[in-house]
Amino acid sequence: MKLLTERLLIRDFEVNDCDSVHAYASDPLVTEHMIWGPNTLAETKEYIERMIGMQRQSPRVGFELAVTLRANGKLIGGVGIHASGLQGEVGYCFHPEYWGQGYASEAAAAMLRFGFLELGLHRIYATCRPENIGSAGVMKKIGMTYEGHLREHMFHKGKWHDSLQYSILEHEFD
Repeated sequence: MKLLTERLLIRDFEVNDCDSVHAYASDPLVTEHMIWGPNTLAETKEYIERMIGMQRQSPRVGFELAVTLRANGKLIGGVGIHASGLQGEVGYCFHPEYWGQGYASEAAAAMLRFGFLELGLHRIYATCRPENIGSAGVMKKIGMTYEGHLREHMFHKGKWHDSLQYSILEHEFD
């Protein structure tokens, strides 16, 4: 699968993407607000294997994709959408060298477009930890509406975590 945006090629993960993914998946700064990581090399390899396995789903309802720069093919992060019925959840993760440049918003907007136009979804949502203001900013920038603060609803890394939830409906998408 491949999606093109102005600056990005978003594509299925490949086996040889492991080192590029590990460069950000092993970074404590990147994984600070995630429910996973920082990854060991073995964990990153297992993730890539699972994502390649996901590509064989039929029907395919999970899309975890590599985000690369169109200009040079460099893998700078990942973006995904997972469908359940007529709803989907979108997420993204980028190497910190590419934060604050609009790449996450560009990739996430492409996932909304794919979810509504190709998967026929009615509602797409996303969550982030309350401290992750960059991620919340991406959700706002792509037109999602703040729905609420979920208190201590997930237990990971030895403690309970809150989340902020945002969503967008099909008729709200441009």
